[in-house]
Amino acid sequence: MSDEPRDGDETPEPQPRELSRRTALKVLGAVPLAGALGWQQQQGQQAPRQTHEAPNQPAADTRRPARAPRQNRFFTARESRTVRVLADDIIPRDARSGSATDAGVPAFLDHNLASSETSVEVRTQWRGGLRWIDTESRRRFGVAYAAATAAQRHQILDDIAYPDRVRPEFRHGSAFFLRCRDMVAAGFFSSAIGVKDLRYQGNTAMPTWTGCPEPALRKLGVSYDLMNKAETQ
Repeated sequence: MSDEPRDGDETPEPQPRELSRRTALKVLGAVPLAGALGWQQQQGQQAPRQTHEAPNQPAADTRRPARAPRQNRFFTARESRTVRVLADDIIPRDARSGSATDAGVPAFLDHNLASSETSVEVRTQWRGGLRWIDTESRRRFGVAYAAATAAQRHQILDDIAYPDRVRPEFRHGSAFFLRCRDMVAAGFFSSAIGVKDLRYQGNTAMPTWTGCPEPALRKLGVSYDLMNKAETQ
């Protein structure tokens, strides 16, 4: 008896089910990707990461060019060096906050002095004052103010920082220093560093209000009882 199946005994092969359009697209889309993955694995390369980015994207390390350093509009290079050192002598860095230069005060001064609203007289006073302090430093120590030691610079400042005891020969230097000190302070305390140094507590939400603190009431010489009594009269 033959083991070959008879014509009538042949088992029909299963017919493939009809593919949906979405399934077909998935299959067709996977074929080239699978081939690429297999080739790269054979070559020892890492498969590309699939992204939704458009082709021809810029290189990953492409960055905007660095911002050019700010150029002074008023101070010369020599004056700028003197201003930076002098500003930090007036407001130095300490454990609580940064210095005047940390707060950007030299740029603040340069911007204000370059403004069209600043008079020629004020600009002349600044240039003359910076020249005076450099000349005084050279006379005493043989170097410009910015190149002197901290102790040497403080000797000069001690002679011009206190108007009530300044000697006549330092009168012009004292007038410049007071003007400079005021502008340095204005620049510093209007900066983010300066406001933080003041420990300003404004513009913060208060969940509860318990009234004015008792020490403040005593200092003002008022009380809530007194104010309530005045309202009822």
